[in-house]
Amino acid sequence: MTTDQLHHVQGHDLAQQGVAVESTIKFSMCGSARYSCVVDGDTIWFEGRNLRLQSYDTPEPYTAICGGSAEVALAKKASARLLDLLNTNAFTVETFGLDGTGKRTLATVRVGGRDVGDILISERLARHWPDGDEWWCS
Repeated sequence: MTTDQLHHVQGHDLAQQGVAVESTIKFSMCGSARYSCVVDGDTIWFEGRNLRLQSYDTPEPYTAICGGSAEVALAKKASARLLDLLNTNAFTVETFGLDGTGKRTLATVRVGGRDVGDILISERLARHWPDGDEWWCS
């Protein structure tokens, strides 16, 4: 699997292997227009590219797969926290090819050198993936 870096620098998209450049752009919650927005706590659109943030998983905000309304509420908190992290910090995005659906690019987003997934996990808004317990289901 190849690794490339995806960046936004002075209004230009760059994709280069092995180069990390910090980005600062404003995200919103996704609606019908999806260019740079947060879908949920582990999926974003970044400059028109659908990214599935790897190594962690958050509750589902739309389907309440296992935890009902409590899962949806936690999912909204995770999404809001990710939005806050992206909008209040410079960040880097590292991509790793496509996910199992073939539709999203796997990625790691870091703020201050720290994976946003690790931040959300430490705040009990996410779990490790793929082997973390879906504690919000109980």
